[in-house]
Amino acid sequence: MEVDCIPFKETGYFSKLICDYLDQKEDLTPFYNRFPHLENFEDQLKEKAFNYPAPNRKILVEALHGQYKDFQVSDATAEKIALLAHEKTFTVVTGHQLNLFTGPLYFLYMIISTINLTEQLKYKFPQHE
Repeated sequence: MEVDCIPFKETGYFSKLICDYLDQKEDLTPFYNRFPHLENFEDQLKEKAFNYPAPNRKILVEALHGQYKDFQVSDATAEKIALLAHEKTFTVVTGHQLNLFTGPLYFLYMIISTINLTEQLKYKFPQHE
């Protein structure tokens, strides 16, 4: 199957700001901490480990247990919640940015992209959950 790619800029869909971010323009660096390249996640993990000590993690786990108290949770869900108490456990989160004309396909793309990133991070940083 033949595959062709269209650069973001050429679609006419994305703003100059988004295109500049994707091009990693120097002018935008004061507005974000690190560009999300796989090699930048090591420093991100160190920073997050420092900013989320055990007492904060305990509060998070207790809050999640409280939110799930009236539900029957699977063993897998219970295990994932318990892992959040460990200092080597991190999460990958995203927000669904509502965009005109993107609809449910964009939502699925975001989910798949997040799962793929998580798998890459697990492979590159196996010492973390």
